Amino acid sequence: MTELHLWLRHEVRTTERRTPVVPDDARRLVEAGVELTVEDSPQRVFPAREYEAVGARIAPAGSWVSAPPEAVVLGLKELPDRPAQLRHRHVFFGHAYKQQPGAAQLLRRFAAGGGALLDLEYLVDDDGRRLAAFGFWAGYLGAALAVLQHRGRLTAPLLPTGKDALDGTLRPAAGDEEFTALVVGALGRSGRGARAAFATAGAEPTCWDLAETGDLDRTALLAHDVMVNCVLATTPVPPFVREQDLDDPARRLRTLSDVTCDVGSPLNVLPVYDRTTEWTDPVRRLRKEPPLDLIAIDNLPSLLPRESSVDFSADLTPRLMDFGVGGPWGRCLDRFDRACSELGVAEEEFGRD
Repeated sequence: MTELHLWLRHEVRTTERRTPVVPDDARRLVEAGVELTVEDSPQRVFPAREYEAVGARIAPAGSWVSAPPEAVVLGLKELPDRPAQLRHRHVFFGHAYKQQPGAAQLLRRFAAGGGALLDLEYLVDDDGRRLAAFGFWAGYLGAALAVLQHRGRLTAPLLPTGKDALDGTLRPAAGDEEFTALVVGALGRSGRGARAAFATAGAEPTCWDLAETGDLDRTALLAHDVMVNCVLATTPVPPFVREQDLDDPARRLRTLSDVTCDVGSPLNVLPVYDRTTEWTDPVRRLRKEPPLDLIAIDNLPSLLPRESSVDFSADLTPRLMDFGVGGPWGRCLDRFDRACSELGVAEEEFGRD
């Protein structure tokens, strides 16, 4: 493989416990000749000493800003607001290609510094399938929190845990009433995770995918007690739930969990809320009568940081071993260049050949 310097950064979001590369896979990268720098992070589920033990160099949190220009900075969630100019290649979930809030500013920071965003959401194979994703665990947790809320057992603030402990609270207990559940986008990664969580909770959900959403029966949708949305739209589609549906007196829907959290995007299929919910306050009441509670947390897998990181790292590490200008990484760069072109950022601003 081409000589590669990966710089695993600390996540600035205080509730982010995950990592895109776990220590066992860090060992594989180092043994393959990758130079690996890992920033110290008090919140990452795997401590820095475990990376140091497999041959990584440890650096202070936030020091990626002064990393060598050839280093590829690897993370998961949003960057800090500074520096204003981003000169490195960054690999993370940028959420910048669908007119999300702050997208234009982020792309212009890359333009100003000559860097590039290699967005993990767009790391795909020849058929457009994502090569590394947290979807299963996002769906699992989206459904799990919805069940706990519906049963009156969701407590705040949310805290990271392990699957065994979570499942212990999720399994049905004496006195739990039966409920009807709907998973929209049931055949994808997130949908499979949601279905697995409902199974643990002793519920058998209605499962909708392309066929059902293409000819949406909104009355049937609103007739379920709990709904989990796992659809990430890439083209405009009619919304699944509208403002007027919230005021339908016949609405049975009481708990809505949006795994996708595409709030602010014109492609949002649930345009009934304008901000996500947080670990400190995970539920927002959208209507008092009849009641409707919303859960919309955009880093759900961080609640199961170890399990989700291990799975994601297993998918991503082979792609990092094959890091280069073509293939999936080339498609990432092409998508970045197209987004900048759509924004009107001139190619010469980037300083790339």
